[in-house]
Parts: sequence; C-alpha cells; structure tokens
Amino acid sequence: MCCGQKEHQRSFSSLKHGSACECECECGHSFRRYVSSKEKQEHLEEYKNQLEKELTAVDEQLAEIKDN
Repeated sequence: MCCGQKEHQRSFSSLKHGSACECECECGHSFRRYVSSKEKQEHLEEYKNQLEKELTAVDEQLAEIKDN
C-alpha cells in the first residue's frame, strides 16, 4: 500500500521504476530509473497474475447477478 506521499501519486510506468519506493511503502515507485530484463519479466508475470485474479472475480460477480 502506498504511503500517500504526493510524489507517489504521479503517473509513472511501473516498468521503468522498481518495486519499492525509498520509504519502503511498496507503492511500486523507486529511486531507480532502470530495471533489469529479469525484473521486468517478474513484474509482468505478477501483473498478469493479478489481472487473471481480477477477471475471475469479475466472472464470479457476473454469475451472481445473472442468478438473481
């Protein structure tokens, strides 16, 4: 969860920034400007996993609505 600092609210590409900000709030922002290919791959795989979970939740909610 982001600590809410104003500079963390900007729209950054999370692939260009590391996985933790300097205050360690895990908001996805970092002091680093570049990440390795392995880090990009790991980030994209995690992002894909989160999207798949989101899609599953959406499908469940749609099924509930149709059943009512």
